[in-house]
Amino acid sequence: MIEVLPQSEGITLGVRLTGKVTDEDYEKVFLPALDKLIKEHGKVRCLYFMDKGFRGWDLGAMWDDAKFGIKHKNDFEKIAVIGGPKWAEWATKIAAHFVSGETKTYTLDQLDKAWTWIKA
Repeated sequence: MIEVLPQSEGITLGVRLTGKVTDEDYEKVFLPALDKLIKEHGKVRCLYFMDKGFRGWDLGAMWDDAKFGIKHKNDFEKIAVIGGPKWAEWATKIAAHFVSGETKTYTLDQLDKAWTWIKA
């Protein structure tokens, strides 16, 4: 499941990922919100909070994420990834080479620090 977080404002979109993230989650929640911000502001900042219940993405969601990332690789100012399994941190570091913005990873207990960085 993907939930837009209430701290989202201006060019910043924060989302909470929990359970198994599906293709439907991307198509109905995340991508429309992100598309809207890009159309309104050009470049955006995105915070991904993978809570303790996060169990990964289904294949459709991974494909949606990859397609969107390639298409909009120059549309991100900052990306913060909080929590998730160790492989998510590695994947974030690899993906950082394919987007123009700055990318940082944080542990679950650093959520406030991530919000401070993404909004600065």
